[in-house]
Amino acid sequence: MIKAVSDAVTYIRTKSKIQPSVGVILGSGLGSVVDAIKVEATIPFGEIPGAKASSVPGHQGKLIMGYAGESPVAIMQGRVHFYEGYDMQDVMFLSRVLGRLGIKKLIVTNAAGGVNTSFKPGDLMLISDHINLMGMNPLRGPNIDPFGVRFPDMSDAYSEALRAQAKEVAKEIGVLVQEGVYLAVSGPSFETPAEIRAFRNLGADAVGMSTIPEVIAMAHMNIPVLGISCITNMAAGILKQKLTHQEVMDTTARVQKEFTSLVVALAVRLAS
Repeated sequence: MIKAVSDAVTYIRTKSKIQPSVGVILGSGLGSVVDAIKVEATIPFGEIPGAKASSVPGHQGKLIMGYAGESPVAIMQGRVHFYEGYDMQDVMFLSRVLGRLGIKKLIVTNAAGGVNTSFKPGDLMLISDHINLMGMNPLRGPNIDPFGVRFPDMSDAYSEALRAQAKEVAKEIGVLVQEGVYLAVSGPSFETPAEIRAFRNLGADAVGMSTIPEVIAMAHMNIPVLGISCITNMAAGILKQKLTHQEVMDTTARVQKEFTSLVVALAVRLAS
């Protein structure tokens, strides 16, 4: 793994000399943040040694090297998922690469279903913590010592200090944010109403099928994370309607302006 990550970093540096201080991972339908970035290089995931291509609609599957304002950033426009059939090493591979490129902080985003009944589609939720029900920890197997310790601490996996900065930025630009716990399952089927009731009892505010592997990888590498969920739909059983991926895409399209302004402003703030 360490050699594969190093080979990927070497390849990326042939395409861009940018030394990113902040990394960003964009979830389903949220890739238009790139339109607000001064792009220096666009690299399809499939061209990066060791990386896998994304097969999910709404995930462009490109690594973008560029600038948010004057701040150097590396942006994953989409991600690969456990449910696509990839193993966890593949899922967290590119986040490892971001870490080795030298990022000091990571903004990780996703589209999620609202479990908290006070939420509504279109809300943006700062992630305060997570519950891993994906069925596997991505660090399972021999520890890779150059990345981090065998038993990484997860008590501040979603940095409280970064959340405080995010709340300040959101207030400054007039974007309302919620805060809550993100729960991830393996997918790809949406959850049942009974599962959602159970997840609410466990303390979850939102549910999705991603993010946690990358966050655990960052905790292992001691890189602070700010997490943001776009609540794209209410989870199963809350409303009398079927769940579809199209609803996810429609909602993310509706909130692109607010989401983009928040993420770009945060990238600039966190890089300073």
